[in-house]
Amino acid sequence: MAAGGLAAGAAHLLFNRSSDLPTIGASGAIAAVLGAYLILYPRARVVTLIPVFYFARIVQLPAVVYLGFWFFSQVFNGTLALVDPAMLQGGGVAWWAHIGGFVFGLALIKLLSPRRPQYYVDDREPPTVYYPGDRRRW
Repeated sequence: MAAGGLAAGAAHLLFNRSSDLPTIGASGAIAAVLGAYLILYPRARVVTLIPVFYFARIVQLPAVVYLGFWFFSQVFNGTLALVDPAMLQGGGVAWWAHIGGFVFGLALIKLLSPRRPQYYVDDREPPTVYYPGDRRRW
């Protein structure tokens, strides 16, 4: 996680060389964990709240959909911040740290992980439950 934070900080510094604002936080390291999660568990279901006007709906999305949308929103906002430098002074979000951390997490887990991605059992099948000392299946 610390390496993800360092990679995120380097990406932020690379794209914001002229900024004199201090940067602090762990969001780049968290983004590295998200990138690793995407590689290891691409079909895992992520429970999320989606606002639609004044209503909210809870849905389950595959991790690849949720994190893909999150990543492209970071790229969009990071690019917008580069195009309009006034945005860099406003929100204080290190968009490129998020992007750099995420890409680092993707790359590192691809290089270091010998195992294949984990896929979950289809929810349409009832789970098998075992009780200690009982060989029956429910």
